[in-house]
Amino acid sequence: MKISAIITLKKDVLDPQGKVIHQALDGMGFKNVNEVRQGKYFEIDVNEDDPKKAEDLVESMCKKLLANLVIENYKIIETQ
Repeated sequence: MKISAIITLKKDVLDPQGKVIHQALDGMGFKNVNEVRQGKYFEIDVNEDDPKKAEDLVESMCKKLLANLVIENYKIIETQ
């Protein structure tokens, strides 16, 4: 079963990479962009048929390794 995890910086954490991307977009003529926040996307294929168990497994991965819970949030999405 494939599970996706999206890791993003918390709103109160500065995002210098997002700021640079925003400035680059502005310089390319995309003037209607208010803000860009950069993040990470993981697609994890786990050997589990039960969707709840698969999500719990990926949540554990996020808490232990994939996300820095001090400055990042994560969101888990079942993809298959």
